[in-house]
Amino acid sequence: MAGLKTIILLSFDLQILAIGFLLVILSSALFHNFLPLLVVATYVLAPVPNWICGRAQSNDDFMDGGSSSIVELGRFLTGFLVVMGVALPVVLAHTEQIRYEAMAMSIVGGLLIYTTIISFTLFFREQEEF
Repeated sequence: MAGLKTIILLSFDLQILAIGFLLVILSSALFHNFLPLLVVATYVLAPVPNWICGRAQSNDDFMDGGSSSIVELGRFLTGFLVVMGVALPVVLAHTEQIRYEAMAMSIVGGLLIYTTIISFTLFFREQEEF
């Protein structure tokens, strides 16, 4: 029964991802401006520093309770990209490069995309064995 729940959860996540991409693409297509598509790049690239820096962390010492500075750097860069994904449409709308409707669609679509990426990452995370 757990397999069926997994398939249902993944299909729901894929629907959310499709709605997110649809909103971002429509924010570009409806208002004849390609600039809201930059949000997709920031949200797709956002987990990459966290993933790279998480792989670079050494897990040799099981008694080490502190966090590594490389992991903190990855979290900082990921946070920067997520905030940039929200702030970029706001700045573009403020400078009148895009319309405010496109800004709202781009932000909501981008957050849906990033939420789906995070849920996939948490779903397929490898469990540590001791």
